[in-house]
Amino acid sequence: MWRGAAVRAVRAAGSSRAASGAAAAQLRRWLEGELEGIRGAGTWKSERVIASRQGPHLRLAGGGAGILNFCANNYLGLSSHPQVIRAAVQALEEFGAGLSSVRFICGTQSIHKDLEEKIARFHQREDAILYASCFDANAGIFEALLTPEDAVLSDELNHASIIDGIRLCKANKYRYKHMDMHDLEAKLQDAQKHRLRLVATDGAFSMDGDIAPLREICQLAQKYDALVFIDECHATGFLGPNGRGTDELLGVMDKVTIVNSTLGKALGGAAGNKLPALHRSPWVCLAHFPFLPLQSAPCRGGLRLQGPGPAHGKQCHCTIHGCQDPTVQEQDDSSRLHHLREGPPHLSCHAGGCPAGYSDG
Repeated sequence: MWRGAAVRAVRAAGSSRAASGAAAAQLRRWLEGELEGIRGAGTWKSERVIASRQGPHLRLAGGGAGILNFCANNYLGLSSHPQVIRAAVQALEEFGAGLSSVRFICGTQSIHKDLEEKIARFHQREDAILYASCFDANAGIFEALLTPEDAVLSDELNHASIIDGIRLCKANKYRYKHMDMHDLEAKLQDAQKHRLRLVATDGAFSMDGDIAPLREICQLAQKYDALVFIDECHATGFLGPNGRGTDELLGVMDKVTIVNSTLGKALGGAAGNKLPALHRSPWVCLAHFPFLPLQSAPCRGGLRLQGPGPAHGKQCHCTIHGCQDPTVQEQDDSSRLHHLREGPPHLSCHAGGCPAGYSDG
C-alpha cells in the first residue's frame, strides 16, 4: 500500500514539474516576444556598470575610455565626499552593519532618532519619520491618511511613486492638468463635497525641471480648505536660500502640510523621510504599512545639515548623507554651473556638444 502511494506521489510530482515547466516555457516565450518589441521600438535600455565612485567622471566596468556623467542626482557631490565616507565607516564600527529587525521590534537606534530630529529641525518641522526610500514613504502616506470620505488632487505629471501611493488609497481621486491653477481650482470646487482635500504635487518635477507654483497652490488650498503635500526629492539640499527646498524658495514653508523627501539625491546617500506639519501621530506609524517592515541599518552621517562647524550628525539607512553649509553650497553650485556652461577645459567644448567619452590620460 505504501509502495503504491509512493509511486503515485512520484508520478504526481513528475506531472506537476512538467506542468510547471510548460508554464515557465510559455512565460519565457511571451517575455522574449515583449522584449523583442521593446528593441524594435527603440526603447531598449542597457545598464552601464560603473567601476568607480559616483561623480562627474566615471569609469565603466570592462575598461575603455571614461565617460562624463550628466544624469546622476548627486547634485552636491556628497556621494563620494571624504568626510561622508569617514563618518559612515565610523558608524559601521560603532553600531554594526545592520539590526536584522524592523523599527517596531528592535530596530530603532539612537542614530535613527537623532537623524529624524535633525531633519525636522533643518526643514523647520515638528517631526520627521525615516523610511527606506521616499518611494516607500509615498507608497503609504495617502493610504494611511485618507479614507473613502476624502479626496486627493494630483498633478498629472507627478512622480510614479506619488501616483502609485494614490492608487493604493481609497480616497476620491482627481487629476489636474500640469501646473494649471484654473483646472486645480475647478477640481477643488468639485471636491468640496468630501471631508478632507489633499493637493499633492512634486516641488521640482524631475523630467522637465518645472518648479511647482506653490504660492498659488497654497492660496487655493487656503481658499478651499485643503491640505498641501509636496515631494521634494529633487529640491532638498540645494533649492532655497538654505537648501530646504521649493517651499523655502517660494516662501510657503508655513503653508505646506506634509513634505516627503529623500536623502538619496543631493544629500548623497539613500533613505526617504516624511515631514508632517504636526507632531508624529501614533496613527501614522501604526497604519502606514511601509513603515512597519522597514529593515533598519545604521550609518553615521555626512556633512552638517545646517550651520557652521565640523562635520557631525548621526544618520542611518545603509548609506551616508548630509547637506553642506548654505554659503559653501551656493559657491559650489555656482562653480558647477560655470563649469557646465563653459565646458571642461581639457575637452575644449561646450555643454551639449561634448563627445560621449573622454580619455583620462
